[in-house]
Amino acid sequence: MFNRRQFLATSSAAALMAPGLSAFARAADAPATGAGASLTALLDTFFEEDLQRRPEAATQMGLDKGANAGLRARLGDRSPAGTAAEREATASHMRRLAGIDRRALSGIDAVNYDCVAYVLSNRLETFKRFDYGRAGERSPYTISQLTGCYQSVPTFLDTKHPIETKDDAEAYLSRLEAFATALDQDSDQLTHDRGEGVVAPDFLLDTTLTQLRNLRVDADKTNLVASIVRRTKAKGLEGDYGARAAGIYTSKVLPALDRQIAAVQAARAVATHDAGVWHVKEGDAWYVDGLRGSTTTNLSPEEVHKLGLDQGKEITARLDAVLKTQGYAKGTVGERIKALYQDKNSFYPNDDVGKAQLIADLGVRLADVVNHLPKYFSTLPKAKAEVKPVPALIDAGAPLAYYQSPALDGSRPATIYFNLHDTAEWPKWALGTTLYHEGIPGHHLQVALAQETAGIPRYRSNMFFSGYGEGWALYAEQLADEMGMYEKEPLGQVGYLKFLLFRAGRCVIDTGMHHKRWTREKAVQYMVDLTGDTQTAMTREVDRYCAWPGQACSYKIGHTMWTRLRAQAQKELGPKFDIREFHHAGLASGSMPLDVLSSVIQDYIKARQVG
Repeated sequence: MFNRRQFLATSSAAALMAPGLSAFARAADAPATGAGASLTALLDTFFEEDLQRRPEAATQMGLDKGANAGLRARLGDRSPAGTAAEREATASHMRRLAGIDRRALSGIDAVNYDCVAYVLSNRLETFKRFDYGRAGERSPYTISQLTGCYQSVPTFLDTKHPIETKDDAEAYLSRLEAFATALDQDSDQLTHDRGEGVVAPDFLLDTTLTQLRNLRVDADKTNLVASIVRRTKAKGLEGDYGARAAGIYTSKVLPALDRQIAAVQAARAVATHDAGVWHVKEGDAWYVDGLRGSTTTNLSPEEVHKLGLDQGKEITARLDAVLKTQGYAKGTVGERIKALYQDKNSFYPNDDVGKAQLIADLGVRLADVVNHLPKYFSTLPKAKAEVKPVPALIDAGAPLAYYQSPALDGSRPATIYFNLHDTAEWPKWALGTTLYHEGIPGHHLQVALAQETAGIPRYRSNMFFSGYGEGWALYAEQLADEMGMYEKEPLGQVGYLKFLLFRAGRCVIDTGMHHKRWTREKAVQYMVDLTGDTQTAMTREVDRYCAWPGQACSYKIGHTMWTRLRAQAQKELGPKFDIREFHHAGLASGSMPLDVLSSVIQDYIKARQVG
């Protein structure tokens, strides 16, 4: 972990350098030798072992074929036995990793080792300390509006499980039946957690029950059946797949959904209205752990709270100046942004035609920013990205936008999802900055480049450190401003600065709820006043932070690190500074904890000074 007081006080990150780490001793695309080769082989073994326990991941990466073809018919084990297997695998990986001499590693090999050691050690500590929720999912709640297999598996089966052959269709049916088992496993864990005093806030469970009831429809109305009917027909596959799916759904899935609804209702009966994780068993400790895991820093909740307040003031001043140039000078910044939401011309119609046009226009913007990339990046990913709406089945409780990585085998592009539950939440001036954050040059460049870099073992290329990744994506919004992308929309820069302010506000309310014991209502009102956003949008966002404590802080903490490291490189390199080289140095080694990122940039600066 890096020096937190140095981070708060100065833009210089030199003190963060890990001794002996030379990021350029072996380039990321060069073959490993010696201890590095041993490490790579070990991490490849870890990857294959994990794949056997995570069949959904195998499918998403396009690796459920050949020797792993059997994984296509399975779902992960969410039972206590499955959790125990995950815990033992983590401990085993940690023991075997310790057998590699860290001192014999340099460059990308050292980065690989440090990142894996960080993940394994933190995951093991979480397993040891907390016996509720699911380790690795960064939520104390097994089932909520954002967590639980009810929320993920239906979309996974419809959009990720391929149906090209009869074997694929049979595997779909097997997974549909396994879904019922997974539902019961989640319900059992929820009941266990309730016995331990770990119950999600009442408002989260209310949304959860709504989503579960929306999912629980008759066989002739569920997409779980319609999906296989539609796709087998499209491929000309003959068979009674629809009837068999309906039978499994009616006899297995519906009863499991009923049991889960009953389990959630039982939890709702004892739930409180307390928004923060402090109210559950060892909640204060869980929050410190969650904050550390998300930001990869040792910043305390108090320090994160102060950082959010301080940067919020700075961004508000910048936004005030820009708004005045656009003729918006009266009232607070939040009030002026709220006034922008009253302009009906800034929104698409909230119907199928309007939503389709919104997605099409985003596709045009995506193509435009891609054309600007060569001036800022020396290496670009081969994988493409596309824009889609969040499936209507889950959009009521889903985030406003998110990114899904491409399949490793190239069979599926990356997807940038926009939640179009209500287009009134998407003024046109806010779309661009979100696209650049979630897609290009944001998450897509960071994730896809890591997946395609030969020197990063697959075990690590699929790791995501929120402070690094979300920090990069927020930095990408800033980079889009430097590219001139917002100049094509009169209020585009307002959207960029408004969302930057939004991320600073997240640090305030996340720590406010989970550390300072703010109410949900206070957090929502704070964000409405700060950003001018609607009550509906901010309520959904605040509820997200309640379900994923600490994660929202990673954006601004990571962005602060990226911008300070770039400023340091520009200052120390002077005319030798090349923004393409800086971006390559920061992205070429994949996602990593922020202190490791700092070390990599220090070595880039040193190498460039003598080069």
